[in-house]
Amino acid sequence: MQSVIFDAHLDLSMNALEWNRDLTTSVQAIRDREKGLTDKPDRERGTVSLPEMRKGRVGLCVATQIARYVGLDNPLPGWHSQEQAWAQTQGQLAWYQAMVSRGEMTQITNADQLSAHLKLWETAEDTSSLPVGFILSLEGADSFYELACVEKAWAYGLRAIGPAHYGPGVYAYGTDSTGGLGTKGRALLKEMDRLGFILDATHLCDESFTEAMDIYTGPVWASHHNSRALVPHNRQFSDEQFSLLIQRGAVIGTAFDAWMLIPGWQRGKSTPENTGVSLEHVANHIDHICQLAGNSHHAAIGSDLDGAFGSEQSPGDLGTIAGLQKVPDILRRRGYKSNDIDNIMYKNWIRFLLDAWK
Repeated sequence: MQSVIFDAHLDLSMNALEWNRDLTTSVQAIRDREKGLTDKPDRERGTVSLPEMRKGRVGLCVATQIARYVGLDNPLPGWHSQEQAWAQTQGQLAWYQAMVSRGEMTQITNADQLSAHLKLWETAEDTSSLPVGFILSLEGADSFYELACVEKAWAYGLRAIGPAHYGPGVYAYGTDSTGGLGTKGRALLKEMDRLGFILDATHLCDESFTEAMDIYTGPVWASHHNSRALVPHNRQFSDEQFSLLIQRGAVIGTAFDAWMLIPGWQRGKSTPENTGVSLEHVANHIDHICQLAGNSHHAAIGSDLDGAFGSEQSPGDLGTIAGLQKVPDILRRRGYKSNDIDNIMYKNWIRFLLDAWK
């Protein structure tokens, strides 16, 4: 029987609302419906749906809310007020709640729920009708228009927060920007600490990362982050940053976005075919974490599949999210033992969460 898989980063609600994808249908049905559309670069190339997750035994995931606020001097796409961004995240929350009501998904907010859901998936021979379990995470905290939003979010089940995304944020600086947390960022971390949130270090720029790691006393992970030593770019973490995360007991999810897997990727020009990017490159990043740690306890999957890209910017041998089941064989051929492979595919995230929620 294939392994259960825990994918720690999927923008499911963004795809449902902003991409208008019915994730209760097959990947092929979504692709067929998008034929001829050009409003998004990945039209007809999506890789994720709930049936496809079940096919690949991806029974657990960290699922996001995401809505960036952009000021007048910020050229990135986003919402023009924090209140608009908050409203967008609440629409995304409503979609998750609708999926729960339909039995398509189940929200996990504590250790008992996690253990029960894991047992359901570990023992099931047929997963085609099982709900996909999700832990709710916020990618970029811009939508918190006041600090009281943090406690409101905890009440509806949010359990992890990444303070920044791309560019300058309200609470921290993210990818392709530079700066520290500032007063608002430090206040956010203090409130997160008080409530028991997981800090997602993903996307924090170097200065904000260093400051956050100094300030935050609670659990920290990097849900979808690759190695700067393998692919030089500020979006990735250095070995020194990874080592600090490992010392803190963090788990680091390897992302499947092709430009983060191999150096020299040119958006709009590079393709999986002309670069040869494959799941072997995913394994390189996983192995890099294992070698730094000296064990398999800190490496995992955080694919970010369909995170505003599709098969045109994914490993060429992936196909759909069900292709995550190819990773164990690649690791096995590299000499990884079964218990180490299980750690990487799901047990590290489980252990981290049970410890965080004990």
